[in-house]
Amino acid sequence: MTIMKNNTISTSPGQNNPRRRHKLGALLSSQDNQYHDIDVDRDNHRHSSRRNSDASAAPALSTYTADMYYSNPNSATSSPYLMSPWSQLSPYIKSPWIHLPNEDEDEDEDDNNNTNPKHGLIGSLLRQEGHIYSLAAYNNYLFTGSDSKNVRVWKNLGDSSGFKSSSGFVKAIVVIDNKIFTGHQDGKIRIWKMNKSNVYKRVGNLPTTRDLLMKSMNPKNYVEVRRKHNVPWVKHYDAVSCMSIDYDQGLLYSGSWDKTLKVWRISDSKCMESIQAHDDALNSVVVAFDGVVFTGSADGTMKAWRRERVGRSTQHVLVETLLRQDHALTSLAVNHEAGAVYAGSSDGLVSFWERGKHFMSYGGVLRGHKIAVLCLGVGGSLVMSGSADSSICVWRRNCGGVHACVAVLTGHSGPVKCLAVEKDAAAAAAEVEEEESDERWIVYSGSLDKSVKVWRVSENSCGIKESQEV
Repeated sequence: MTIMKNNTISTSPGQNNPRRRHKLGALLSSQDNQYHDIDVDRDNHRHSSRRNSDASAAPALSTYTADMYYSNPNSATSSPYLMSPWSQLSPYIKSPWIHLPNEDEDEDEDDNNNTNPKHGLIGSLLRQEGHIYSLAAYNNYLFTGSDSKNVRVWKNLGDSSGFKSSSGFVKAIVVIDNKIFTGHQDGKIRIWKMNKSNVYKRVGNLPTTRDLLMKSMNPKNYVEVRRKHNVPWVKHYDAVSCMSIDYDQGLLYSGSWDKTLKVWRISDSKCMESIQAHDDALNSVVVAFDGVVFTGSADGTMKAWRRERVGRSTQHVLVETLLRQDHALTSLAVNHEAGAVYAGSSDGLVSFWERGKHFMSYGGVLRGHKIAVLCLGVGGSLVMSGSADSSICVWRRNCGGVHACVAVLTGHSGPVKCLAVEKDAAAAAAEVEEEESDERWIVYSGSLDKSVKVWRVSENSCGIKESQEV
């Protein structure tokens, strides 16, 4: 080890989709050959170049304004259906670690000489166990999942412990209290707990063995997943690609490449509902506000669901399909305070919506990557987007929903597959003593270069001049 500082859709049978879609290989053609043989989910296998016809010539790199990166919905060219995935080169990508535009030189020099900088790279975690597919940050602990089937547990940039499953790649991790849920390539969800000896032990599966056996006894509980192959509806039969927790209701949501969204009651590990949510693989699910859950899929759609009373039962009903496009939806993130939801896609765009009078209204598009956005993270007013181009764009949401690109974090040598964000508790304590008001966040980025990098970002970082297209 080296430490280097949708109307009602309830339980229903699966439907085969005859359409064949491309894998991610074409998207990562610019990466080293070591990534060509890696299946980076089905996130981006619908990528195409049809939008390139709308692209304008790249501007000279001597002049940069915020409208290069932010599109207002009032502009005719800002629609996510018409927008070119990229029309200019990023002025920040040349930075060896991080570049904060318009930052005072003296402050930069002070940060470079500081072992605990206000913003920038803090350290790297490297363990030769495989490509990093999933991250979860909880109570100063960091959980990392990889294609080695191992889950490593880190604390204070140190390797604390870990555990191993025989269930394939660890594609998703979520944590609630002392329970860790891991979603795997083979469709299994494992539950883990740390015992008194600080050793993590597996304490269950989803579905439970008892629930699976009970459902297997009744032929009505089987759904057809492919020709002449039926499985009980409580079980995912393909990779579990994403999970999210509703802490208020005690529910776990799991999305899978089998096109279904399943709802689990955490208290007794019971599968409450299985929803045939999309026509292709689910890549992301997030619990939002007002009891709404958002899902994004490789079929190019983003849907909003709400848990409602239907007859004598409670079911999730489709509220609205917010987006339909040719490119796969790869990742979702929610800003609960602002009432905003962000969607990254395989064309390199990040679209966002804001809570309005009738539900959600389209807000605009953030353009910061040439190729697929693979993951998103939110911390306060900041939004982070990780991409197959190996960089992380940091956006700040300001009053009126105007976004500015305030930094680009570079340093990974492979696609940035996952992000986790938590508040910087140490910086918060220092602010109280110094009477400062600068909220800072710790960002963890996992990559297919087999490393995890740890960054500190500040909400008060000076950024490019904010502007908005009229």
